[in-house]
Amino acid sequence: MTKTTTLISVGELIPMLTAIYARDWEKFKELEVQFVNKYDVESWEEFFAFRLKPALDKESDKWLLGQWCQTGIVSVKDVA
Repeated sequence: MTKTTTLISVGELIPMLTAIYARDWEKFKELEVQFVNKYDVESWEEFFAFRLKPALDKESDKWLLGQWCQTGIVSVKDVA
């Protein structure tokens, strides 16, 4: 994990976890785009892999995967 990713505040993580907990896919996608615009795609990839995903319980992880599968996985590079 890069130094930039380790310096990202937990304040960035909490709203994403809240959106996932609420099963609010649109809010999660909005927060994802905001994150990429504020930092960059590489930081998002690391943040997701090493800080967000490990914090998810089994059901939330399954829900998130299901959302991506339903909408088709679009690269955040295409979104930003």
